[in-house]
Amino acid sequence: MRKIVIIFIILCPFVFPSYTFSQDDLEKMLEQDNNTKEYTTATFKTSRVINGQSNELVPQGNLEFRISHRFGLVKDGFKQFFGLYSSSTRIGLEYSPYKVFMVGLGINSNKKCFDGFLKVHLARQSKGKKHFPLSITLFTSMAYSNADWNYTGMKDYKANRLSYCYQLIIARKFSERISLQISPTLIHRNLVSSALDVNNMPAFGFAGRIKLTNRIALCAEYFLRILAKRRSVSDESYYDTFAIGFDIDTGGHIFQIHFTNASSLIETGFIPETSDKWWNGQIRLGFNLNRQFNIHK
Repeated sequence: MRKIVIIFIILCPFVFPSYTFSQDDLEKMLEQDNNTKEYTTATFKTSRVINGQSNELVPQGNLEFRISHRFGLVKDGFKQFFGLYSSSTRIGLEYSPYKVFMVGLGINSNKKCFDGFLKVHLARQSKGKKHFPLSITLFTSMAYSNADWNYTGMKDYKANRLSYCYQLIIARKFSERISLQISPTLIHRNLVSSALDVNNMPAFGFAGRIKLTNRIALCAEYFLRILAKRRSVSDESYYDTFAIGFDIDTGGHIFQIHFTNASSLIETGFIPETSDKWWNGQIRLGFNLNRQFNIHK
């Protein structure tokens, strides 16, 4: 017993300083963790919710190849094989040279448009001592229509074929399952069909995502047009855009399948010029498919 007491006394100076040092280190580490800003990721799974933009960017150094496809109206029935015989397609490339900046280019079968855009993170949702509750992203795009000129009595100036979109995307990931965003938007078209239409059209986009499983999420979006005139010169009514569908994570890419009343695949098209009504059964099946390639570490 005496030997055990002696050994304990000898070892005390070595054991307790080590314990104290470990406790101090642990406190410093916890303090550093509290001061570290941790950014929120995967508010949405891709750079698109469905038709519209999400707050997400392609990861830095990655090039994304994206195919978006909208079939014809489901209500056309078997004669058009529920819309599969007619479709509109966009093929695009998106690249992020920096963590907070992304550029994109695309070609569209709808009105034979070429489009390009810039997307920049102004603020990112984060937690920690210097946390921020929202992600704020600026999006701006320009589109050029190469369709046949059908404006009688008006000269075909190149500038008349241009349209623009300016959008502020404000998003929040409330939990691992639920994300929401709102997108104040301004669409400008250099030329519209008649005085019954407007060149500048403000709109509000609303979008949400609910994660159902580790691989599948339910997404929906709605674009509310503000101060929009109801009809064009061709007596065709335009309506707000609504879409709902699923994100499916296959491991290699995200496959998005959905239903929407929009045929155009860019903001300057589907926000001001959607002529189909969801509540009349004028619904289109569509999908987005993307694949990323790391080209720069």
